[in-house]
Amino acid sequence: MPPIIAISNLTKTYASGFRALNDVSLDIHRGEIFALLGPNGAGKTTLISIICGIVTATRGTVLADGLDIVRDYRAARSRIGLVPQELSTDAFETVWATVSFSRGLFGRPPDPRHIEKVLRDLSLWDKRKNKIMTLSGGMKRRVMIAKALAHEPDILFLDEPTAGVDVELRRDMWQLVRGLRERGVTIILTTHYIEEAEEMADRIGVINGGELIVVEEKAALMKKLGKKQLTVHLQQPMAAIPAELAGWALTLDAGGRELEYAFDANREHTGVPELLRRIGDLGIEFNDINTRQSSLEDIFVSLVHEKNTGKKA
Repeated sequence: MPPIIAISNLTKTYASGFRALNDVSLDIHRGEIFALLGPNGAGKTTLISIICGIVTATRGTVLADGLDIVRDYRAARSRIGLVPQELSTDAFETVWATVSFSRGLFGRPPDPRHIEKVLRDLSLWDKRKNKIMTLSGGMKRRVMIAKALAHEPDILFLDEPTAGVDVELRRDMWQLVRGLRERGVTIILTTHYIEEAEEMADRIGVINGGELIVVEEKAALMKKLGKKQLTVHLQQPMAAIPAELAGWALTLDAGGRELEYAFDANREHTGVPELLRRIGDLGIEFNDINTRQSSLEDIFVSLVHEKNTGKKA
């Protein structure tokens, strides 16, 4: 099955000479949730803006559901819904009017039942007659999501959708996203809440400095790049790591009460049994040991650090 979004050699250089995107190529599969992660200024919003027809690329092509976003702009754009970072809507319109108007902008016939369903899903039904200017920031964010869903898009972009919003909206929104995916809608999201990407996404892309560092299925990425950390909780604080343990690249934490050792759990020889035996041979007493798997946030920080410095974190 062809990808629902096919990005090829996409580059964006602004008049100032700043290159926001550098030769980005990416296929997004139909019906998946794809999370795009990256620090501020990495190129996330520029990439989304080009696909949605808001920004013009310097070079490269984008196909949305097989339609060129430049040559077939209107048809391609009708396949796409966008929830931008900024709250921008007509303050003097009612919720019902502004969401219904968004549907008409894409040439869709009126469908009050669909608009009602969207508003109910986003807990906006009771506010349908309210003017936008009277709503709280969280409610305005819900209206932006409703506008993006009004014309029943096959592709939905969520650009930092839960930044600065309440927990209730975040919960409602992710429930809605799961329901949309079940109906076949492809979801592309950028987020600073990495735990959301870890919970929701099928695949992860990491972008930094306008370049895609990695694109991988979430589970495979965490297995390939994730490490485990062994923590040994000492009975007595330690002023320094003994020279006899230098071969394990340990760190001392919690005021000298914890020895930490990062290791690759996929390797045949992790070094853990040898380390524990050596600790025992040295007469170092401990109360407990535990391990934890690297989170997606750990992996993200490591990848960006390696890209920026050329060294692994």
